[in-house]
Amino acid sequence: MLQDLQPKALWSNFYSLTQIPRPSGKKKEISEFLANYGRSLGLETITDEIGNVIIRKPAYPGYENHPGVILQGHMDMVPQKNSDVVFDFQKDPIRAYVEENNEWVTADGTTLGADNGIGVATAMAILADKNVVHPPLEAFFTVDEETGMYGAFDLKGGLLQGKYLLNLDSETEGELYVGCAGGVDTTAVFDYQPVEVEQGDIALKISLTGCKGGHSGCDIHLQRANAIKLLFRFLKDAVANYEARLACVEGGSLRNAIPREAFAVVTIPAEGKDDFLELVDEYEDLFIREYDRVEDNLHLVAEQIDCPDTELPEDVQDFLIHAVTLCPHGVYRMIPEMPDIVETSNNLAMIKTEDGKVSVYCLTRSSVESRKEELKQIIHSAFALAGADVQFSGDYPGWKPNFKSNLLAVTKDIYQKEFGSSPRVVTIHAGLECGIIGRNYPGMEMISFGPTIEHPHSPDERVNIATVQKMYQYTLAILKAL
Repeated sequence: MLQDLQPKALWSNFYSLTQIPRPSGKKKEISEFLANYGRSLGLETITDEIGNVIIRKPAYPGYENHPGVILQGHMDMVPQKNSDVVFDFQKDPIRAYVEENNEWVTADGTTLGADNGIGVATAMAILADKNVVHPPLEAFFTVDEETGMYGAFDLKGGLLQGKYLLNLDSETEGELYVGCAGGVDTTAVFDYQPVEVEQGDIALKISLTGCKGGHSGCDIHLQRANAIKLLFRFLKDAVANYEARLACVEGGSLRNAIPREAFAVVTIPAEGKDDFLELVDEYEDLFIREYDRVEDNLHLVAEQIDCPDTELPEDVQDFLIHAVTLCPHGVYRMIPEMPDIVETSNNLAMIKTEDGKVSVYCLTRSSVESRKEELKQIIHSAFALAGADVQFSGDYPGWKPNFKSNLLAVTKDIYQKEFGSSPRVVTIHAGLECGIIGRNYPGMEMISFGPTIEHPHSPDERVNIATVQKMYQYTLAILKAL
């Protein structure tokens, strides 16, 4: 059914992308697919050292002397699935389908990859259509955007030739993005020597599941539950008042996705099992009440399992629980001049136990560099005081708005002419590759837009069909005007 949607070429390309496993890190097959696509059209095609692909299409007759335009998107997707879905992102095609109301395309229990597959499919369709009126054109597809924007970071100067860049990686139709937040990753590691479990103790696996999760930038203001934070609220009480000891803990799966699930194995005295299970039920009821109207499928359950041989030392356990409890998550500050836009936030993204280490991962975002540094240092203090080794990585810049840009003026005017209304000009509290590309290509004018995509980075991801067609029409009109 996807291939019957309009524009037909765009949706056919998107269907092809769903058949190629392309989670971040698995780039060879998708990079080769796009490069072969460019060559099959007889177009100049370049693959750089990291796997980015650039395809050049000569200008439509009469547009040879117009400034060049770059259509830019990333080829990887976020791999998220519901825990009850059997799916391997390394080899399985996405099971995409049209919802019954014929308004949305979604996937069966996994992320869809509309972020940024729709943008890539748009550029592919334009490359193939000989009737599109456009200046000298480049399609620029980057690798591994979702895990750290590595494709943009490793792009060398001098490869791109265009003056204008249209980033096709935004997720609300009718909005033009002219700026974005920068970000930095934090990793806090607690080293420990395992200790033996007390004789006579039993083990319980605690599972907090069913949270909606979502994009840690675009959805951070929605006040959705962070499964790790909720689990640690429970653990703090369980350890302090029910003689629980922590054996291991896992939660979250991606730095840029709000954690939907978290799990812990604890040991308790056998005679305390009934009281402990009552505590689990009490906290489940508490969390459901607190997140009424926000989360509709949240569950906290406990099941007895085989007892592990070892657990965390009590002091490391306590320091870990205090630090995670103290670590901020969610919106830290809104933009004073744009009070409906997040300025600074933190996503407490992942936690895992492995080989005598508990590692905690955060992604901090801000459109103000000094605020990003401030929140980064708060997180550092929370974990450093608890004895963790704290390291920062993946620091990337924000994209500073240029409200005097000729490209912005043209795209605003085109939107008004095509659709009879003015687009909303905003900045986005998420990472876009524009700021990074701009460091190597100073003076390049950029804008970002896209269709309406709901719940990216979660298994609820879906893209609105009508807005995809509208986005395509808009892109063609911009190219003709430039």
